[in-house]
Amino acid sequence: MSPGSFPGRKPFRLGLYPSRRDIVRAGAFGLLGSLVPSAAGAQKPSAKSVIVLFMWGGPSHLDTWDPKPDAAAEVRGLFRAVQTTVPGLRISEHFPRLATRATKYAVVRSMTHTDPAHLSPVHHLFTGRVAAKPNSDADGASRADSPCIGAVVGKVAAGAGPMPTAVTLPWAVSHPSAPGGVAPGQNAGWLGAGFDPFLVTGDPNAPTFRVAGLTGPAGVPADRLAGRADLLRELEAAGRPTDGSGGLRLHAFDLLSSPAVATAFDLSREPVSVRDRYGRHTHGQCCLLARRLVEAGSRLVTVNWPDDKQSFWDTHGNNFPSLKNRLMPPADQGFAALLDDLDARGRLGDTLVVWVGEFGRTPRVENGGRQHWPQCYSAVLAGGGIRGGAVYGSSDRIGAYPAENPVPPADLTATVYHALGIDPGMPVADRLGRVQTLTEGKPLRALWE
Repeated sequence: MSPGSFPGRKPFRLGLYPSRRDIVRAGAFGLLGSLVPSAAGAQKPSAKSVIVLFMWGGPSHLDTWDPKPDAAAEVRGLFRAVQTTVPGLRISEHFPRLATRATKYAVVRSMTHTDPAHLSPVHHLFTGRVAAKPNSDADGASRADSPCIGAVVGKVAAGAGPMPTAVTLPWAVSHPSAPGGVAPGQNAGWLGAGFDPFLVTGDPNAPTFRVAGLTGPAGVPADRLAGRADLLRELEAAGRPTDGSGGLRLHAFDLLSSPAVATAFDLSREPVSVRDRYGRHTHGQCCLLARRLVEAGSRLVTVNWPDDKQSFWDTHGNNFPSLKNRLMPPADQGFAALLDDLDARGRLGDTLVVWVGEFGRTPRVENGGRQHWPQCYSAVLAGGGIRGGAVYGSSDRIGAYPAENPVPPADLTATVYHALGIDPGMPVADRLGRVQTLTEGKPLRALWE
C-alpha cells in the first residue's frame, strides 16, 4: 500500500478544487471536514506569531514525511513507513511521537525549486524572492539581500512590548564547505540593520547558557540607565534614520531595562519535567525557548538546526544511521513537545509552526547517502488555524517530482505572511526606489479551508 493511500485508491489531497470522487471518498472515511473547502466550516488564519523550525542541510523527504514503501529498495531506503493517527497518512518509523500527533499538522509533499546549492535557497525561503545569484554557495549575506520575514514583520507589524519582534537561534546558518559563509536571507537586507532579527547564539541546553545584551553594565543603577535612555530618545527624536538603525540603541536599552525580556529568555524558570519532555539537547531546548518567546510577545522565532559539526541534515553519506541516531530523534521529540505544549497552553490556534529544510534528497541511495534534490521535498505546518490531519500536494511514485500542486519556497513564505495577516503581494520599494511585491509567491489558502 502506498503512503497516504488506501488499497487501489489515490491518496486524499488538499487542493483548491477537489473532485467529486474525492468528496465522496472523504465523506466515506469521515475526513470531509479537513479535506474539502467549505464556506461554512472554513478556518481563518489566526496566527499572532510564527515559529519556524529550519532543518538546515536538507532533510530526506523519502526518509521522513514522504516514504515510498512500494518503491524499489534503492529508492525506499532502509526505514519502514508507519501509520499515523490519520487514516492513510504514513510517515517514517523514526518519527514515532509525530506519528501520534498527525491530527495537529498538515504535510506539504510537493515543495519544489531548481537550486541545488545550500546558501541561495535560504534566501528564497526566508525572503520569498529568488537570490540575486541563485545556484550559489559562494554568495553570503549582504545588505543588498531582500529582507527576511522577521525584518518585514518588525517593519509593518511589530509587537507593542519590549520583546524583540523577531528572534533567530541558536545561530545564523552557514556551511563549512560553502565559500560564501553565512547564508543570505537571514537579516533585514536593504531594510537596514535596525530591523535585523535578534540573534541568540549558544546552546540553551548548557548550564552556562546566557543571552548577551540582557544585563546592564556592572555598577550602573537602573535609574541611571533609564536616564540615559530618555536622553537618547530626545537626541534621536530630532532626526532618526529611515532604515531603522536609529532605534538600535534604544532597543538595546529596552532589552536591558525590561525584567520581562530577561525572564522570557530564562529557561531555568521552566519545570525540569517540561525541559525533559522537549529533550535535553540543543534543538529541544531551542524549541522550548521559542515557545517562551512567542508567549512573551515575539512574533517570529526561527529555530535553526544547531551547528552540530556533523554536516547537519546534509547526509551525502551515512544517511540512514545519521537520520536514525543523530537527527530524527531530537527533531521528533522537540517538534512533538512544542505542539503538545502550545496546545495545552491554548496557544496552538494563534501560533503557526513551520518545519522545513532548503531542499530534499535524491530519490535513489548512492553509496549509503542521498544527494541534494530541490525538485521535490516536504514541509509541515501546524497551528495558526491550519487544518491538521491533511496532505497538500503529492510527489510521484519515487518522490522525484511533484505530481500535483507544486509549491515553490516563495509560496511557503507567502503563506507565513498570510497567516500573520500581512498581504504577501503588497508593494514595497527597495533602497534604490524600485517597487516590487513583498514576495514572489502566493499563499496556500487551501490549508485553512
